[in-house]
Amino acid sequence: MSHPLLAISPLDGRYASKVEALRPIFSEFGLIQRRVLVEIRWLIALSDEPGITEVAPFPAAARAALMAIADQFSIADGERIKAIESETNHDVKAVEYFIKERIGGSPELAGAKEFVHFACTSEDINNLAYSLMLRDARDNVLLPTLDQLSGRLRGMAEAFAAQPMLSRTHGQTASPTTLGKEIANVLARLGRQREQIANVALLGKINGAVGNYNAHVVAYPDIDWPAFAQRFVESLGLSFNAYTTQIEPHDCIAEICDASRRSNTILIDLARDIWGYISLGYFRQTLKAGEVGSSTMPHKVNPIDFENAEGNFGIANALFEHFSAKLPISRWQRDLTDSTVLRALGTAFGHTQIALDSLSKGMAKLQVDSSRLEADLDASWEVLAEAVQTVMRRHGLPNPYEQLKALTRGQGITRKSMRVFIETLDLPAADKQRLLDMTPGSYSGLAAKLARTI
Repeated sequence: MSHPLLAISPLDGRYASKVEALRPIFSEFGLIQRRVLVEIRWLIALSDEPGITEVAPFPAAARAALMAIADQFSIADGERIKAIESETNHDVKAVEYFIKERIGGSPELAGAKEFVHFACTSEDINNLAYSLMLRDARDNVLLPTLDQLSGRLRGMAEAFAAQPMLSRTHGQTASPTTLGKEIANVLARLGRQREQIANVALLGKINGAVGNYNAHVVAYPDIDWPAFAQRFVESLGLSFNAYTTQIEPHDCIAEICDASRRSNTILIDLARDIWGYISLGYFRQTLKAGEVGSSTMPHKVNPIDFENAEGNFGIANALFEHFSAKLPISRWQRDLTDSTVLRALGTAFGHTQIALDSLSKGMAKLQVDSSRLEADLDASWEVLAEAVQTVMRRHGLPNPYEQLKALTRGQGITRKSMRVFIETLDLPAADKQRLLDMTPGSYSGLAAKLARTI
């Protein structure tokens, strides 16, 4: 492999260490290894079918030897397949020849050589391999990383459930909330998308050249091939798609890409909001000795982790959007445009992983500046106008909204001027006192309770 400084993609250069968990899955090695696995499992399944008398069930030792080809697949094996491909100019055919080469010297397996890739088109192998890749990436990398981030957010929601914070709608001061409740909002949204990502049924098919079992039936007309195919696909831990052309139509890939894109969009929203709160001084960032914030301004502590996350989520989402728009479309029974696009799936998941890593890193650096939050609230007594006019409405006082609009809109309101106005109101003593005791910091409704019950 060339030096990382010469890598075209930052996934293989600058960010290589951050996507290490994805490398065995989405690399060409990962694709080839899963193709080998599918071919081996298909051969074993054929041998177990009583109606295929030409291939007797393999004894335990032979089965173990076959599975070892897939389970112990090595870089050297991958290189051998690439060498065969250089002659065949066909990547899946190279896998078939490799397996035949490996079993040709075994007396128990040599007779089954021509049942390697039996009745299969290349896409019977490829669609299953890609679904296995997506399952492994989702279950072993993406979801655990999302769960770690959600755990951090949950901790913040609980820790800062009662930390009052001034809201801003349209960029202007608005009814107060709490910091924990705002984090809880993100956590709730993320949890819903996480569930949708996890619940995408990853499909597979193994029904021949155009999806009709043509070759299967002409060779073995008495076998229930749709049932056989379903058992095989489900034995791989995938869901069976009974109706396809030559290719599995990739709708499930579009679904997982769309769900991942929505999750990423929620986290872009979070990254931008935290960036803004850092700018307002609500958060300070933990300093690290030796770090430089600006090449010319020594005082700078830039929110680079949130900016990095936003940028990488954006790259990932551009790719996810293309995948979901392009992959379900194939001319007539098959064209090859999906082949090169599918090879880029790992790039989208890689940039997602980098973004999640940066976001978690940034969140871990945050320290809440309670005094800054409280100062902002104390300078915004006008936000109590909503509370006062709502109590006035309850008790039938005239023009409550209009009175508070005249008092507060575009004018500086202080604790004193608000109290003076409340004192003039003809309200029951208990309600008036509750309004007089209220501060911007205490006017947060059920925010703390909602944050603690997420």
